[in-house]
Amino acid sequence: MESGVSTARLKPDAEERFQLLRRDLGVTSFGLNLMAFGPGGRSRVHRHERQEEVYLVLEGTLTLQLEDDEIDLGEGELARVAPEVRRQLVNRRRTPLVVLAMGGHGEHEGRDGHAYTSWEDQEGGSPREIPFPEDLPESELRE
Repeated sequence: MESGVSTARLKPDAEERFQLLRRDLGVTSFGLNLMAFGPGGRSRVHRHERQEEVYLVLEGTLTLQLEDDEIDLGEGELARVAPEVRRQLVNRRRTPLVVLAMGGHGEHEGRDGHAYTSWEDQEGGSPREIPFPEDLPESELRE
């Protein structure tokens, strides 16, 4: 796992159907891809050995084609698909479809975070014990 912080920009208008965000960011513990489909575009029919996937629709309508069913998901909707389920992502609309796909396997580590009451706080505690700070005052907001 790389240390520090890395950034990337989503490129839904690129010519490539897949943007390998995991690679762009140096993520090693889960898969992360942006998928962009033009009208009628679709993925391969596929499944996984161990990796479950979550699809988040950022733009358009995703038709998640399954062996015996299909599910339509709109902007802001998500679906989790178990590894063994064969699926195909389809854009049945005349408008673009942009999907964020996340995948991983193994048990989730749970909350391993440490929260702090301020930047000066060096001890911190469990995120469950540290309340959210007050919102920024109006004078500190940017346009």
